[in-house]
Amino acid sequence: MLAFLGLEDLDDLFAEIPEALRLAGGLDLPPAMSEPDVAWRLDDLASRNRPCGRDLVCFAGAGSYDHEIPAVVRSLASRSEFLTAYTPYQPEVSQGVLQAIFEYQTMIARLSGLDVANASLYDGAASLVEAVNLAVVATGRPRVLCSQAVHPHWRQQLETFSRGSGNEIDTVPLSAGVTSWNEVVGGGPFAAVVVAAPNFLGCLEDIGAARAIADHFGARLIVCFDPVSAGLLRPPGELGADVVVGEGQPFGTALGFGGPYLGLFACRLADVRRIPGRIVGETLDREGRHAYVMTLRAREQDIRRERASSNVCTNQTLMAVTAAIQLSWLGPKGLREVALGCARATRYTREALCRIDGVQLLTSAPVLREFAVGTPVAPEKLIERLVEDGFLAGVPIRPGFEGTAYEGGLLVAATEKRTRAEIDDFAAAFERAVR
Repeated sequence: MLAFLGLEDLDDLFAEIPEALRLAGGLDLPPAMSEPDVAWRLDDLASRNRPCGRDLVCFAGAGSYDHEIPAVVRSLASRSEFLTAYTPYQPEVSQGVLQAIFEYQTMIARLSGLDVANASLYDGAASLVEAVNLAVVATGRPRVLCSQAVHPHWRQQLETFSRGSGNEIDTVPLSAGVTSWNEVVGGGPFAAVVVAAPNFLGCLEDIGAARAIADHFGARLIVCFDPVSAGLLRPPGELGADVVVGEGQPFGTALGFGGPYLGLFACRLADVRRIPGRIVGETLDREGRHAYVMTLRAREQDIRRERASSNVCTNQTLMAVTAAIQLSWLGPKGLREVALGCARATRYTREALCRIDGVQLLTSAPVLREFAVGTPVAPEKLIERLVEDGFLAGVPIRPGFEGTAYEGGLLVAATEKRTRAEIDDFAAAFERAVR
C-alpha cells in the first residue's frame, strides 16, 4: 500500500494529522494477560453491576421500563432464524422475516390509529427526528412547535439534527405538568406541532388542544405516544395525530444500558412516500400465493438524494420481531391488563409516597404509569441511599427543565411487575431516606 501511494513508511501515511491530535507515548495499558485471566477480570468488572430484578427493584422509568417479558417471547425471539437475519433483500429466501415485520407493522398501525407503519427505526428519539423531517418536507416550512414535556433527550436529539438541517425548534412551556398551548400566540407558519401523550412527567395531554393549534397553522400533528397506554386510551390517530412515534422497548426488550431499543413510526397514507426507512408489503407470487416483499424502501442507493426526506438505511428487525411476538402473545385483552396493572401500581405508589412528610406532587394532571414528586432531599442523594435498600428509586428531573417548578424533582414509575409488598417496602425505605 505504501509503495502504491509513493510513501516511505507508515508515519508518512498519517502525516496529514496534526501533531496536537496524535497520541503521544502510546496507550496506557497493563501487560498482556492470558485468556482465563482476562475472562476472570471481565467477570469481576461485570459483577459490580446491580441489575434490576432480585438485586434492585426498579421504580425508574423516563422512557425505559421494567416490564414483564414472557418466557415465550424470549424463547421465540432468540431463535437463530431471527438472531442472524439481516436485510431481507431476496424475498424468495426471506419470507419468514418479511412476514414477521409485516405483522409488526400491522400491529403498530392499529395501536397508533394510523394507516401505515414502517419496519421500525433505531429508537424513539430517532423516530421523532424523522417525523419532523417528514413534516418539514411536506409543508416546505422549517419551524416546529415542540412541547417542553417531550422527553428531554428526544428534544436534545431533535435540536442536534436541526443544526444540520436548518430547522428551527420553538419550545412551548408547561403549566401544572401539561403543555400550555394558550401561550402559543402568533408566530408561524409551522411545519409541525409536537406533543407527548403521556408526556415525560407522566401526565396525560389534551391531544385535541394540540390538534387545534396544528389546524390553526396548517401543520402536521406529531404525537409521541407510550404504546402501553394504547391498552387503555384511544389511539392518537383517532384523536387527530398525523404522525405517531414512540419507543417500543416495553414490548419484549429488556433494560440494557439504554439499548438496543425500537423506534415506532406510523403516519397517514397521504405521507406514505415520505415515510422514513422501509415498508414490507403483502403481494401475490406468480402462482397466486400470498407473499411478502420489501417495498418503498428509501435506501440511499435507490432514492433521488436531493429530494429525500431521510437517509435512514436500516431498521431494528430483531427488536421489531420481538415486539410483534409480545403483542401477539398479549392480544388486546393482555395489553389492557398490562396498562391497567401499570395504572393501579402507579396510583398506589403515588399515594404511598405522598403520605411521607416533605414529599409533594409536582403535577396535578392524570397520570398512567409514572409521576413527578418534589422531595426535601436532592433526588440524586435519595437514589444513592435507596440503592443500599435494594431499590432503583427513579430518575432526577434536571436537563430540559431548568428554571421550572419541576427541576430537581424525582420521576417515579411503576409497571405491572411491581407488587403491593414491593411498593410498601419502597415507601418505607423512601421515608427513611428522606429523614
